[in-house]
This record gives sequence, structure tokens and C-alpha cells, in this order.
Amino acid sequence: MIELYTWPTPNGHKVHIMLEETGLSYEVHPVDIGKGDQFSDHFLKISPNNKIPAIVDRDGPNSHPLPLFESGAILQYLAEKTGYFLPNDWAGRYRTLQWLMWQMGGLGPMAGQAHHFRQYAPERVQYAYDRYTNETRRLYAVMENRLQEAPYLAGQHYTIADIAAFPWTRSASKHGVDLAEFPHVQRWHDAIAERPAVQRGVQVLADHRKEGFDEKAREVLFGNTQYQQ
Repeated sequence: MIELYTWPTPNGHKVHIMLEETGLSYEVHPVDIGKGDQFSDHFLKISPNNKIPAIVDRDGPNSHPLPLFESGAILQYLAEKTGYFLPNDWAGRYRTLQWLMWQMGGLGPMAGQAHHFRQYAPERVQYAYDRYTNETRRLYAVMENRLQEAPYLAGQHYTIADIAAFPWTRSASKHGVDLAEFPHVQRWHDAIAERPAVQRGVQVLADHRKEGFDEKAREVLFGNTQYQQ
């Protein structure tokens, strides 16, 4: 049994989708990041960086519980645990991992910053607005070029690299990206969105999702609260 600590965000959806795709049994523990649940002592023991998602595998290595944070590490762990979505051959494995790292180090952080400065900043900071929007569009172009060569990021098969990147592309318009300008990304996105496990994964805690933030949530997420912990 996997204990899943999460919230309905792109990073949360990565692990929701992976758990649905692999068929592992899991129990959801909502971590309301707008209320500050991520700063609880219990959660910090599992995720010391106070970010979702995190898991505890009750049936970890040598039958010992294993806590894990960082969505990319969780995806790799679940792939190795189940034998799904991470190729066994060295070339395929490292093609997958390089695109997973590309998402973790590039697409996620840059799209997240573009989203923030376009949607949530209290005032428009033009330099930041342009910087992160343009960089996100550049990363979509990288993905477009790759998907012109192959159906999936790592090649011929759907892998954890695709699972990691897909949730971010669901919010492309909020990042200043029109998927119609990237037809190969659009084709890839639509194919993944049709997978039944993906459709189930993005519905995890969907009823908890709220548009926008009240002042308390803004303070918790973007103010001094997190720096005082």
C-alpha cells in the first residue's frame, strides 16, 4: 500500500497518474497547501522540503516503510518497483531519465514561474513576465522538435518522462502557450489525455481544487509564512 500525500497540482498529478497506470493500491492524504498543511510536523518528516507530492511505501525495500519526496524520484521509484514505464535497456533507460530531468529542471520550474507572474503576481513585473513566458515557449519548442522525431519523449514508448511532462501541458494557456502552435506537442498531449489511467489520475482530489487564492492562501504560498518555518 502506498500512502500518497498530495494536492491537485501538476506535480501531484504526475504521481496520481503513475499510481493509476501501475495499478498499485494507494491511500490519499490531502495536503491543502493553501491552508499550510505542508508545514505540519507529520508531513515534514516525510517531505522536509515542505512540497507535495510525497509518498510512504508501506511495503518498501526489505519490507520496511520507505518515505519519498520529489515527484521525479517518486516516478522512478514506482517504475522500478513495478517494472512499468522505464525501459530495461541502458539506452532507453537514460533517454527516459534525461527527459525526466529536463522536465524537473526546466519545464516544471519555468512554466511554474510563468504561471505565477502571469496569473498571481500582485502587479505586472514586465521583465519577469517576459522572461519566464519566453523561456517556457522555448521549452515547448524543444519538446515540439523532439516529438517531431518520435511519438513520445523517450522514443517509441510511453514512459515516466511523458507522465512527468503531461500535467504541465494541461495548463499551457496559463503559461502563455497556445498548443495549436506546437502541433506535435498537441498530438502527444491529446493521445496521453485519452488514456483511462490518466483520466482517473487527474480526477484525484479534483473536487478540492479552487481557482485563485484568498489572502490567507496567498500569504501561505507566496508570503513570509513558508520562510518562517
